[in-house]
Amino acid sequence: MTRTRRGYIARRRRTKMRLFASKFRGAHPILIRTIIQEKIRALLSAHRDRDRQKRNFRRLWVTRINAVIRENMVSYNSSRLLNNLYKRQLLLNRQILAQTAILNMNCLHMIFNEIKKSILRGIHRNVLHGIPRRRNYGKVEYQLV
Repeated sequence: MTRTRRGYIARRRRTKMRLFASKFRGAHPILIRTIIQEKIRALLSAHRDRDRQKRNFRRLWVTRINAVIRENMVSYNSSRLLNNLYKRQLLLNRQILAQTAILNMNCLHMIFNEIKKSILRGIHRNVLHGIPRRRNYGKVEYQLV
């Protein structure tokens, strides 16, 4: 029986794989099995690092926002700021707040001062119009209406 010559499809596929693996050294750009293993490993790393990159950027944004906020108030952080922004229906995400913290700090200070004023107004209003009640240990607290 004569030897059959295989088609060009597998050869074309392997040359495409070799183009992917041309940046490696040693047997990696030559042997097909190692090329396949390297490709699978590279795709897994890319998938994993996309999530890691999102996580790292979120941490960076929170750090930048906290750095600017803590110049004004000591016991205030970015999560409280975002909660207060959400309550006032100002939908600004962490990325935009971090960019304004770097590029236009005065804008962030204005937003922060408005929130601080409204918080103080809310505290005074609730204390004035609250209902005093006593707990078991005798302290008077105000129940919010």
